[in-house]
Amino acid sequence: MAPQNIKLTYFNGRGRIEVSRLVLVAAGKEFEDVRVPEFTADLKAKTPFGQLPLLEVDGEVFAQSVAIATYLAREFGLYGKTNLDGLRIDQVVQLVQEILNAGYKAYLFTADETQKAQLIKELKEKEFPRYLEYFENLLKNNGTGYFVGDSLTLADLIVYDVAFAFIQRGFGISGYPLVEALYSSVESHPRIKPYVAQRQPTPN
Repeated sequence: MAPQNIKLTYFNGRGRIEVSRLVLVAAGKEFEDVRVPEFTADLKAKTPFGQLPLLEVDGEVFAQSVAIATYLAREFGLYGKTNLDGLRIDQVVQLVQEILNAGYKAYLFTADETQKAQLIKELKEKEFPRYLEYFENLLKNNGTGYFVGDSLTLADLIVYDVAFAFIQRGFGISGYPLVEALYSSVESHPRIKPYVAQRQPTPN
């Protein structure tokens, strides 16, 4: 039975929950979008593992951002049609986690300004282009404009989301025409377009 009540809890930003929001928006599902100003001790005590984001489904609380996005995509038809499709999606999701972790390390977890600048330089000149090349090749191999099958899945949404995050920091995706086309396709989706248009700008 499909869940009746869905609540996402995170900070007031995109971060590690935005792809789950995009899944729900693309699927046309209503959900409660709780945005907390700070991670208080009281809130932390109510989490399974002492961290955000959280997903509450009919009163039961879950954590771990990838698990949340994967569940929602499966539940609402954005996870392909076969187990092999799921594997194809999972590999894209894992690639995105790698580049996200590199981004978090450079921008959020490095205090030394000289080291931070070097990490950002490497991210912009080497790491991000390397992952864009991976995505470009996967799109080329599938040949439909999507990563899996011939319709929107979690893989497309998560690559759009990470590309958006890096573009906001001055990175580019030009030179990767299939990635550019996918980005435009997701952004112009009839449900996602109005959502993105009204989304409050946040640094992360």
